[in-house]
Amino acid sequence: MLSLEGKVAIVMGCGSSGPGWGNGKATAVLFARQRATLVGTDRNIQAAEETARIIAEEGGEAHVESCDATRGSDVEAFIRRTHARFGRIDILVNNVGQSEPGGPVDMAEEVWEAQFQLNATTAFLACKHVIPIMERQGGGAIVNVSSVAALRYIGKPQVGYSAAKAALIQFTKTTAVIHAPKRVRLNCVVPGLMHTPLVNRLADKYAAGDYDGFVQKRHDQVPMGRMGDAWDVAHAALFLASDEARYVTGTEIVVDGGITAATR
Repeated sequence: MLSLEGKVAIVMGCGSSGPGWGNGKATAVLFARQRATLVGTDRNIQAAEETARIIAEEGGEAHVESCDATRGSDVEAFIRRTHARFGRIDILVNNVGQSEPGGPVDMAEEVWEAQFQLNATTAFLACKHVIPIMERQGGGAIVNVSSVAALRYIGKPQVGYSAAKAALIQFTKTTAVIHAPKRVRLNCVVPGLMHTPLVNRLADKYAAGDYDGFVQKRHDQVPMGRMGDAWDVAHAALFLASDEARYVTGTEIVVDGGITAATR
């Protein structure tokens, strides 16, 4: 089950923000383990190359390059090269994103706009250029990575990120309906509080660098008593990308240990 053999899978944001496993890195490695040909991009080419190295050492196939996912011309060129090289694109995972602190009063206008560019427009651009390819070949699967911040307030003032990730969910639903007749499926993975290398940066932004206190607070917020990790996100993405999910489109899998169902 959940085999991706013979499929070409793109993971936008396939690197990790630090040592360990980020969502994109885990997803890329898991897809390769399921026999997909993995094509990855990251703003940080060293991070992408680390992911490719792991895949190669495990006997998989990975091709990575640097790409600024916020630039339409860069994304279009990358998609065009990938299609020319492999002749098809079966799976697209849009994992690019980042949170910046602030509410509408104290957040600079340019930060608000950059949050939408990074967390929503990047997925729009990749979909814009991949969907026509998928339609011509008879179908494909797109997985967008949103956040529980799109569903409820989770204790951090991040209005730009929350709004952009909510927009991403609705973008996914609407686009899924538009392209369902051509067998292009779109769904979201909605991660909760995940223990990834990104937590180091979040502690600096939201807890004045108190990493241990920030981590404990996040554990305590979750009904299951702990944060999830990148592999929890990756396994949800794998299901949505697989043929076993062939009748699933326009919806979300929330991976959050129960936090959005809780009142605390």
